[in-house]
Amino acid sequence: MRSKEGAARRRLIVSIAASSIMAAACVTNSKSKGSAHAALETDQQPSHAPTRDSTPAPTGETATGTPPGVQRRADPVQLPSGWHSLFDGKTLNGWRVTEFGGRGEVEVKDGQLLIHMGAMLTGVSWTNPVPKADYEVELDAMKVDGGDFFCGLTFPVSDSFCSLILGGWGGGVVGLSSIDGQDASENETTKYIPFDKSRWYHIRLRVTKAKIEAWIDNDKLVDQSIMDRRISLRPGEIELSAPFGLATWQTTAALRNLRIRSVRAASPEPK
Repeated sequence: MRSKEGAARRRLIVSIAASSIMAAACVTNSKSKGSAHAALETDQQPSHAPTRDSTPAPTGETATGTPPGVQRRADPVQLPSGWHSLFDGKTLNGWRVTEFGGRGEVEVKDGQLLIHMGAMLTGVSWTNPVPKADYEVELDAMKVDGGDFFCGLTFPVSDSFCSLILGGWGGGVVGLSSIDGQDASENETTKYIPFDKSRWYHIRLRVTKAKIEAWIDNDKLVDQSIMDRRISLRPGEIELSAPFGLATWQTTAALRNLRIRSVRAASPEPK
């Protein structure tokens, strides 16, 4: 009996001793970590360091996360008279592939700018200055494959931006995104047009301080006053196309004959 009581007492003493050692080790380790953490904070955050909000953007990136040379605004550019080509039919000179997630391939082939189908958006953005108003853009666009918009033309409108969508929302919606917060599928510019594959469509866009106009071939489809209206882009990745770019949604498109000119006087409508 005494032997059993003695063994139990010894086990209790050993257990208490072990617990004391573990507790002491934890305290020592905690103090060590605290000292190391304090030293690390002293090294990384000196008393004169700027706060996070005022820390300059890292080299190679602007404060908004825009890479150097990528313009997200339009400047008040005055174009010389006459049409000016935006695509030489041989290279992407003046353009960059827009950094859409899941984008497809972009290539130049046979005088055409080919935007291949991606998981969502694929497109290109113009890298040179563009006017804010009083200009016209025209191009030819073809739907090669896919079931959604084959031409999403993003362009400046004074101090904002807008997109002309051709073939959106399943392939047939035409309109401007956005007017007073309503996109091309739900505002007064909305039209429904069946677009054929492997057919070239001539697109012309005119932007003045008073209105936005657009034609497909000889048909005027958009004649939208922008006076006292809020013009904006549809929220999402399409904003990466600003100030001027072209994109498709899950669709392969071919583009050619892209050009721009200043509108100093009322231009005649296409014939």
